[in-house]
Amino acid sequence: MSEHLKNRNVFITGASSGIGKACATAFAREGSNLLLAARRKERIDELARSLEETYGIMTHSIQLDVRNPDEVAGAVGSLPPAWDHIDILLNNAGLSRGLTKLQDGEIRDWEEMIDTNVKGLLYVTRAILPAMVKRNSGHVINMGSIAGHELYPNGNVYCASKYAVAAISQGLRMDLLGTNVRVSSVDPGLVETEFSEVRFRGDAQRAAQTYANIRPLKGEDIAEIVIFCATRPLHVDIAQVIVMPLDQASVNHVHRSA
Repeated sequence: MSEHLKNRNVFITGASSGIGKACATAFAREGSNLLLAARRKERIDELARSLEETYGIMTHSIQLDVRNPDEVAGAVGSLPPAWDHIDILLNNAGLSRGLTKLQDGEIRDWEEMIDTNVKGLLYVTRAILPAMVKRNSGHVINMGSIAGHELYPNGNVYCASKYAVAAISQGLRMDLLGTNVRVSSVDPGLVETEFSEVRFRGDAQRAAQTYANIRPLKGEDIAEIVIFCATRPLHVDIAQVIVMPLDQASVNHVHRSA
């Protein structure tokens, strides 16, 4: 257990599954108290109960759609007194929809990706960051992607949204220069989660092809890196981490065993 994280309040969006759930478990193991936010309330309630029982921490779960700025502001503004400050914000909520050429794209898919991956991150950060600046203490960790560094065919809008996350993270570091608030971006390659199933709207067979015959990263792999970022000495800011499975060299180069 790290003294850096014991009894710290950590706010995690998209905490109901995948990387978010793995990060929640990792922070709980370190003794952090958790604010768990997601659209699927029953899932985060169950996760909260499990982590409380296993690690003896405090939790608070919030049903939250990060795409709605009023909902975000209301949720953050009405937190119970025990949660009057947030030490670490993990902007993890994000998704992809479809895999098509731009001329064939669905506008509803574009809106959902941009509203979640870009605007949602902005809304949550805007609600929480002023208190960090006022206390002159805190850490914002954004979940990016190698898709924010390299484009891949038919990934046009999703990649654009992740390029935006990279730009926002860099801009935040400039805006916060001179304060003790840190900003990190963790940018994974292929991670086996519900990501592809969400992308293909529940088509499990098509989603499985994404990870076929490779050894992808797991949510727990990313959680370890997030914890590493959060436990550095306070004068150290891990600005950006790019991590890929051994079977991946770029967004367009993946080795699949026969």
